[in-house]
Amino acid sequence: MAVQLLVRLSRAVAVVLIVTVAVVSLLSLVPGSAAQVILGESATPGAVAALNAELGLDQPLWQRYVSWLGHAVQGDLGTSLINGQSITAAILERLPVTLNLAVLALAIALLIAIPLAVVSALTAGSRLDRGINALSSMLLSIPTFVAAPVLIYLLAMQLGAFPVAGWVPITEDLAGNLRSALLPALAIAFTEIASFHRILRTDLITTLGEDFVAAARSKGLPLWYVVLRHALRPSSFSLITLVGVNLGRLIGGTVIVETLFSLPGLGQLITSSINARDVVMVQGIVVFMAVAYVGINMLVDLSYSFLDPRVRVAHR
Repeated sequence: MAVQLLVRLSRAVAVVLIVTVAVVSLLSLVPGSAAQVILGESATPGAVAALNAELGLDQPLWQRYVSWLGHAVQGDLGTSLINGQSITAAILERLPVTLNLAVLALAIALLIAIPLAVVSALTAGSRLDRGINALSSMLLSIPTFVAAPVLIYLLAMQLGAFPVAGWVPITEDLAGNLRSALLPALAIAFTEIASFHRILRTDLITTLGEDFVAAARSKGLPLWYVVLRHALRPSSFSLITLVGVNLGRLIGGTVIVETLFSLPGLGQLITSSINARDVVMVQGIVVFMAVAYVGINMLVDLSYSFLDPRVRVAHR
């Protein structure tokens, strides 16, 4: 187990390093610099060069990366080139918004997908099942950048049921937070609903064909009780895994929604930092997102050994 953990940890570190190198390399191709953004379009080349030297942007790319990496492994992600704010402080300030959206989107997806999957599994092959599968395919084919504007137009602008933009922290007003977060979370949840429904439906159909389910039915137990008590839990293994993996993905996948709804999360922060050529801020956010994603995936992967004894046997 210790060797397995060490191997996975080394792979995770390698992935994070590759991601940071890729980000730094891509950002170096973007024209302009933070000095030009700070000084404005009317700045002289001499003034831009002087500010670049002051910010350390005149050094070779590899030298800047090695210097930044040396501080990052010690927990210091640096400070913003634009406003001098600590990157760690900026991430911690914006993280609650992104986590709120991600968790709410997953909750909405589970509340809708689980009943749909149960109904589909119990009526497999019927018209109802085919209709639910068609709905699932439709939701899966709607990207977030399409779902969000449609929801804004229908539910916010036409019905006025939700605000078009703005954010109310959950610590200030729970009802206000739900009202401001529900629409963007619903836009994120569309594809999650489809994926959760499909994987749980498939596993439920397999489980319902097992002998222990037939034995429970032969005892005269109600179908709903057999499904909820005996079939749903062993069928949820893949679903739990997918939820954990998707949580890590959604932490870095709310950029479009946060931008469209003007939400002060990590997605909007990284977008504004890219526009401002704030390379250090972008590097810090991407590293945090990569560590969060890889860390959650590694924990989910390691949890197999505890949740399923067959995995423990396979690794021996």
